[in-house]
Amino acid sequence: MKKILALIISFSLLAHTFGQRATPALKITHLTGDFYVFTTYHDYKGTAFPSNSMYLVTNKGVVMFDTPWDTTQFQPLLDSIQARHHKKVAICIATHFHEDRTAGLAYYRQQGISTYTTRMTDSLAAAHNAKRAARLIDKDTVFTVGQYNFETWYPGQGHSPDNIIIWFGQQRIIYGGCLIKSVEAKDPGNLSDANVKEWPATIHRIQKKYKHPNFIITGHQDWLSKNALEHTLQLLQEQDNKKGW
Repeated sequence: MKKILALIISFSLLAHTFGQRATPALKITHLTGDFYVFTTYHDYKGTAFPSNSMYLVTNKGVVMFDTPWDTTQFQPLLDSIQARHHKKVAICIATHFHEDRTAGLAYYRQQGISTYTTRMTDSLAAAHNAKRAARLIDKDTVFTVGQYNFETWYPGQGHSPDNIIIWFGQQRIIYGGCLIKSVEAKDPGNLSDANVKEWPATIHRIQKKYKHPNFIITGHQDWLSKNALEHTLQLLQEQDNKKGW
């Protein structure tokens, strides 16, 4: 009986270990051309929940959009980028003040990386004791880094008061962060700082301004579908019906 019990415990431990290893600490996926999505994981409601960010490789260095949510992956990400592309990260832009976007700003600033947020994000970060960037964006801005141009745009309130998106016109990529929900999402997620009444109008503005995107990178979960904007509106409508906002 003791031997059987020992075997059961051993198999349970192995299964637990295997389950832990099944979720990588850092996942880097090629998107298109010089664009890559990186995913880290953080405990959310008892599960390892994926958080998507992105980076762009230019001939003037790498541009990172948002930071890892998992604080243990700040340096491993830099190491992976260096090993894969033989380049250093030059710029990091965070798209709103929550920690799944800003957690690494102070660390990357210490590494000599130019960190950016909007002035609104910086004010909210200061108020919530979140990590802050060294440089501030005062208005919608077109950045030119090496051979690439991209636009930061504030479409209005939604997931948070300050959420911006990044638009890559030539490649027709919308980097939406947490403002845009994955088609895997069953609900609008964290609403602690959301403006649920304005959120649908914000999504409609994105749809009107940036038509026919080739890729829509969402802040969490699967990012392969082009229907993420429509799905976000559907989730908000369903939530509205339930809550009667």
